[in-house]
Amino acid sequence: MVLDLQRPLHRALYLQVRDALAERIASGTWKPGTPIANEGDLARELGVSGGTVRKALELMETQRLIRRRQGRGTFVSDQTSDDLAARFCKFRGPDGERLFSRAVVGDITRGVSSEDERRCLNLTPGEAVYRMQRVRRNRGQPFMVKHAVVPAALFPDLPERKEVAVSISLLAQAFCLLVGKSEERLCLCAAPEGVAEALGVAQGTPVMQLERVVLALDGPPLEWSRAHCHVPGGHYLAELG
Repeated sequence: MVLDLQRPLHRALYLQVRDALAERIASGTWKPGTPIANEGDLARELGVSGGTVRKALELMETQRLIRRRQGRGTFVSDQTSDDLAARFCKFRGPDGERLFSRAVVGDITRGVSSEDERRCLNLTPGEAVYRMQRVRRNRGQPFMVKHAVVPAALFPDLPERKEVAVSISLLAQAFCLLVGKSEERLCLCAAPEGVAEALGVAQGTPVMQLERVVLALDGPPLEWSRAHCHVPGGHYLAELG
């Protein structure tokens, strides 16, 4: 398949190559763990130079879409693997270990988006969303209660597929979407009544509030969430660089 070069000229060629290859991952044509062809073969297939393919693959590796293994080749990353999914759970316990566990999802409800939801998800008035709650535990004790909202248009019939709603990584992969970057905001607040009950703490206990918007790869917001976390002796670790 030679790359269609009739796209807008302002779009760099290596980005067009990245788009074409990323679409194979999103659609499931290239499944997690699949080895991909070498640069030369891809260049001939797409009708571009080897340097263009190399630059596209370097970007895809940076974006965690693929993984290069020395002496073995290049493979499609599994977006639901623990090491990739854990990038969205940065809380550490007193011993420094990452608090990463499978979430329990409550009821998923559909409704018309609120003003805040429209602002965070770039929706227009009247657009529908799905709302859900995820609870994470560490050694049997809940440490995070997260209220998440996703555009209904991107995740049709989500309530019937509740098993994939445990994380944005699994959710995106199930609906043929690729996760890009996230934007976060942290602050301290007093635990509201419902949150305090879910966390097993007294109402008004200081907790950390984490508001996050997860974006699709070069695309629209996928999820807006607000989490309340209580990790006595623990901390939030942001790795830079």
